[in-house]
Amino acid sequence: QVQLAESGGGLVQTGGSLRLSCAASGSISGTLPMGWYRQAPGKQRELVASITRSGNTNYADSVKGRFTISRDNAKNTVYLQMNSLQPEDTAVYYCNARLVYYPMENYWGQGTQVTVSS
Repeated sequence: QVQLAESGGGLVQTGGSLRLSCAASGSISGTLPMGWYRQAPGKQRELVASITRSGNTNYADSVKGRFTISRDNAKNTVYLQMNSLQPEDTAVYYCNARLVYYPMENYWGQGTQVTVSS
């Protein structure tokens, strides 16, 4: 079983920055692929950014050039640096991790609210 603890959400003005953190704990064997998703009210949950075990990254077009995902494998922690925030970025942000070995489970954090005021 893997637990994900998120932190760093809050309310920020347009153009501001936030840094989200997600620490994984529990029965983890090695490094896991991880990512950040977000869901706005009435919208589908969407991938924001992901990072592989080797550090390869992928971003949604809407956040390219503004957000940066990174990881510290020694701390089992993934980060999302969010700059130049826009009201459209307002959503609940969820950390995700997936096992690449048995039992092939997918894990989610509880979510952290990010609100960007205009």
